[in-house]
Amino acid sequence: MIIRELILKLQELMPDFPAIAILGPRQVGKTTLAQELVKNIDPQSIYLDLESPSDRSKLAEPEQYFDLHEGRLIILDEIQRMPDLFPLLRGAIDQRRRKGLRSCQFLILGSASLDLIRQSSESLAGRIAYEELSGFNVLEVDLVEDHPEKLWLRGGFPDSFLASTDKSSMTWRGNFITTYLERDISQIAQFVPANRLRRLWTMLAHQQGQLINFSKLGSSLDLTSPTVKSYVEMLEDLLLIRSLRPWLVNVGKRLVKTPKVYIRDSGITHALLNLTKLDDLLSHPVVGGSWEGFIIENIISVLPKGTEYGFYRTTAGAELDFVFSLSGKVWAIEIKRTLSPKLSKGFLNAVEDIQASHKYFVYAGKDTFPMGSGTFAIGLIDIMLKLKAS
Repeated sequence: MIIRELILKLQELMPDFPAIAILGPRQVGKTTLAQELVKNIDPQSIYLDLESPSDRSKLAEPEQYFDLHEGRLIILDEIQRMPDLFPLLRGAIDQRRRKGLRSCQFLILGSASLDLIRQSSESLAGRIAYEELSGFNVLEVDLVEDHPEKLWLRGGFPDSFLASTDKSSMTWRGNFITTYLERDISQIAQFVPANRLRRLWTMLAHQQGQLINFSKLGSSLDLTSPTVKSYVEMLEDLLLIRSLRPWLVNVGKRLVKTPKVYIRDSGITHALLNLTKLDDLLSHPVVGGSWEGFIIENIISVLPKGTEYGFYRTTAGAELDFVFSLSGKVWAIEIKRTLSPKLSKGFLNAVEDIQASHKYFVYAGKDTFPMGSGTFAIGLIDIMLKLKAS
């Protein structure tokens, strides 16, 4: 079993929060993580899958059910299927608190972020902590042979990454995409046509890491710009894509203000483009955007919660692939899949614009070495370890 780094953070939160929500897309390992987390804390914990009719029936009278199992940790999986539970959870938590039960009583798992956070925050303010579980990152799978390349090709969903062959991994991802389109998304938005959403998702894969143009996408799909925007926002809410916002600073220059969009899991990007093997990927035009998105997702996975990040670009050509602020210092990151990194004029101008104090070029090699102008070439694993130690 691959140990998830998030488990240590959750163990720290459990004594202080009566409810903890773990958010993440389906099949990313939330249930496995939750069961591993409580195995030694409360072996008598209760697991309820709210997509199962039999488990939902147990909550026909939820207040009575919670009273009956007072003192036991209850795991509620796919909580978005029963949002009416949130106000009742508040009453159960407050009642248990009055009896001295202050540590984690409810572990809530959900596959949609914005709606779930809004509904729970309204009812459970001050009683719940949120954490997000993404796919495997390179530090979690470091014992697997050829793990960075394998993780990049297959993505971080456990069943995809751990499949016996690249072909089996591709089959799993294809089924995952179909299930999301034909079942899961229809439960949230009944009037979204699966075929158009697949086309949109595939178009986003082709444009991985590019500035999004809703009008252009709408013209290709015969949809209005607002409709396409709503579909993209839905995919973002389902934690399947990430909109990377511009890093806006007052530098007296004309800045690009349109977001860039990435499919968060590189394996899903490759499945949508039918790229089964590494050779297929390396010869495809998406290789640069795919590598960039892969690096960004891995870096985000080790950044402290609430870190501000984005990209920087001016209309004059100054550009940074990834920028974030950590402990009051601005980090500038250039990303290229190359073994011979070279600094561009656009990068040097951009780091001067934003007054970056940490400057790195993340490349495909492993060694760290200076490139001049205070910039270092660095491999993905090393910059992630450096960020964890910061």
